[in-house]
Amino acid sequence: MNINPSESTAELTQAACQKFQIGTDLEDGSNPNQILSAIAQRICQSFDLNTIVNLTVTELRRFLLSDRVLIYRLNSHGGGTIVAESTIVPGKPLLGMKITDTCFHEKHAERYKRGCIQIVEDIYAAGLHPCQIDFLSSLQIRANLVVPILCQQDLWGLLIAQNCCEPRQWQQVEIDLLKQLALQINIAIQQTELSQQVQDLQTKMKLQQHQELMQNITEQIRDCIDADKVLETAITQLAKVLQVERCHIELYDTNQTFTTIAHEYTTIPPVYQGMKRWVRDFPELYQSLLQKQSLQFSEVLRDWNPQLVVVRQLACPIFDSETVMGNIWLTKVTPELFAEWEIKLVQQVANQCAIAIRQARLYQLAQTQVNQLEKLENLKHEFLRSLSHELRTPITSISLAVQTLEAIIKQETVLDTDIVSQLLQILQNECQRESKLINDLLSLTYLEAEADVLTVIMIDLNSWLPPIVESFREVTICQQQQLFLHLAAELPLLETDITHLERIVTELLSNACKYTPVGESITVTASATEQTVEISISNSGVEIATNEQLRIFDPFYRLPKHNSWQYGGTGLGLALVQKLAKLLKGSIRVESTAASTTFTLVLPRAIAT
Repeated sequence: MNINPSESTAELTQAACQKFQIGTDLEDGSNPNQILSAIAQRICQSFDLNTIVNLTVTELRRFLLSDRVLIYRLNSHGGGTIVAESTIVPGKPLLGMKITDTCFHEKHAERYKRGCIQIVEDIYAAGLHPCQIDFLSSLQIRANLVVPILCQQDLWGLLIAQNCCEPRQWQQVEIDLLKQLALQINIAIQQTELSQQVQDLQTKMKLQQHQELMQNITEQIRDCIDADKVLETAITQLAKVLQVERCHIELYDTNQTFTTIAHEYTTIPPVYQGMKRWVRDFPELYQSLLQKQSLQFSEVLRDWNPQLVVVRQLACPIFDSETVMGNIWLTKVTPELFAEWEIKLVQQVANQCAIAIRQARLYQLAQTQVNQLEKLENLKHEFLRSLSHELRTPITSISLAVQTLEAIIKQETVLDTDIVSQLLQILQNECQRESKLINDLLSLTYLEAEADVLTVIMIDLNSWLPPIVESFREVTICQQQQLFLHLAAELPLLETDITHLERIVTELLSNACKYTPVGESITVTASATEQTVEISISNSGVEIATNEQLRIFDPFYRLPKHNSWQYGGTGLGLALVQKLAKLLKGSIRVESTAASTTFTLVLPRAIAT
């Protein structure tokens, strides 16, 4: 049977109200029309069958002035249950009692289905079967009036009025009243069944909507790695399914100190897209949400519609096993609570959103790792290319010098000692350069493996540093440079590895000597703080661009405007300096202006080994 739930229920309740004139509240001495009116009124106002049958038996017993009125609901197993009772009989009430009467099913069930009634003025004078008399007397029944309650040609139950202490002659008006009330109960039963069908259809429709929503979101998560698209679809469809005026998703920052509204669907102003909210300003809200607990509350809004100021808000956290990522907020313009099924649906959507966010973040992390691997691969190729070039350059110079020297030796003329001396000097310099390059590569590799063991001693910089600086004096004089040393008063003892420290200072001084122009100065300064010792080496007349300052510590990197043939070197000096400084638990930084460039080594006064 096809049913239009809303129309069928409306027609049924309207028929019940039109059939009987609605009266006032019942009082003692009410007439049958008032009882019928009250029952019809209750049927119009309520879909609760229990409320209607309880009102029926109560008012019917008051009108009849009988000892007991009850409604007996039949089941399909040959018995039934007392579902409503109004009584003044002392002792245990019959409400809820399950009764199985074999005599009833054998002799009376079919008669009741045909609409027949049973009128018993005295059970002992009515010619009843002995088993029937025994059964009725066991329930303290002396007179009995039974009217069937039919529903769609089936026997639903019995409406029964009883006298328990003495016989009773039932009047026709009383019999007619029970018949009319049985019809009213029939209407109430049909109305309740139709109401239940409406609820079932609504539940089915909601379930279908929920399934479609979850399926759509799940398919998007499966087919799309764009979390923004998934979240936008989720809040839009969620808002439409739940018929709310606003739905938005806010996401926490990394430290969960504030949230940002990342996606919003709204039919009411204002629009909050992109708005930030600090967690510390709303501790009563975010304390629960950060503990993965949903919450809902009423709020008064006065900024967009003064006539609809009370709204109901629901917030469900978006989280996975690792962290809380954000929250889904829903706002509806009503003070009514969100139903349990609505909360569960939002929680399911929140779980799907968490999957989408986590999936997008994992993809982003994977992409970042891929980019880093590509960058490392490029750096490796660049390093190998530079290494090949640096190794080949001294070999080429040596090969040319050897070929030239061989050609000179083969000549029958007298050897030119000056040329031979220059060639031998080239061979010696390039062999030293090649040897230094190999040693630097081995040192760098050794430091990368972090296999070096520190030999820590106490160093007095006042006596240790001057000889190191003075060893470069002759070089600076030859290159027409000025060399200065400034030591702060009362320098503390420095606890560190003297071999690595000397390597750092030597590399920085050698680097300064190579790049300082003629007439400029090199200044070495040593100072101390409460925790550190700083050694600075500055050279004037040289500027390093800001974008190049981060790269000068890369292996084989040389400033573009400087000629590697002119300045020589392995291109590994500053890379070694940075690695050695880190090994000594310190750091190296560079500062450069138009006037000078300064490398500053910062070391702890006492190294923790």
